[in-house]
Amino acid sequence: MKLRLTVFFVVLAAALPHAQNSTPLDTNAIAQAFGVPGQLQGDVYKVTLPRGDLSVTVGGVKIRAGLALGSWAAFRRAGNDAVAHGDLVLLDREVNPVISALQAGHIDITAVHNHLLDETPHLEYVHFWGRGREADLATTLKSALAKTATPMAAAAPAAAADFPQADAIQKALGKTGTVKNGVLGVAVPRPEKITMMGVELPPSMGMAISMNFQAAGDGRVASTGDFVLTADEVNAVARALRQHDIAITALHNHMVHGSPDLYFMHFWALGAPDAVGSGLRAALDATAAR
Repeated sequence: MKLRLTVFFVVLAAALPHAQNSTPLDTNAIAQAFGVPGQLQGDVYKVTLPRGDLSVTVGGVKIRAGLALGSWAAFRRAGNDAVAHGDLVLLDREVNPVISALQAGHIDITAVHNHLLDETPHLEYVHFWGRGREADLATTLKSALAKTATPMAAAAPAAAADFPQADAIQKALGKTGTVKNGVLGVAVPRPEKITMMGVELPPSMGMAISMNFQAAGDGRVASTGDFVLTADEVNAVARALRQHDIAITALHNHMVHGSPDLYFMHFWALGAPDAVGSGLRAALDATAAR
């Protein structure tokens, strides 16, 4: 009898983690709270809100919203709760009203910083983390975004692939991506299991190396994004970028209580498609994500 009870409790204990995560993410509650539909990527529901209201230039290059102006929030189920992580693209005057609105709904900030250099107007990026009911998290984020001029409407259908340099970039980079509204986006996942606050974050929750590209006139392309790095990779990647005349625009954290300890290196590249792709390939080769 004791043996049977022991087996029963072992089986029950093994089943509990699965049972705690068996409730599906309430994507309808998220979409209704935002008033904007998101996209399901595996078990992550992601809402992207480009700052189409802003006209931003970097070194004379007018950047598309999809290059570096996309606020986003990603939701995932974690036991009996949902978690939300992402970052918001903000003007300087919007930063603290947005932080106060997040705090009012019990959403924490995990970073406040730049991603670009020499942009006009100046931008800051506020990264956040929340845990609770999906509807509550989404409602708080919607209230925070109401402190900004962020368009709260469904994105227009993707334009035709109007980026002819994309093939040359992908060939030089050795990676393929997706062209949407004139921007080529390439995401390269890291091999490690990444967690924050004890919750696993898949690549779609901002844990992939991200590289975006757009045309910049005179046959050139502009690229920006960030490398997700371990401490030992930071300076190897920095050297590879600078050896290829790619600017390092920021190095910082995006997470609090993250594991492993990761650093996020943002960059800006401007030049011929094959040169930009080759330079980023060299930096990528200095990481475990290659």
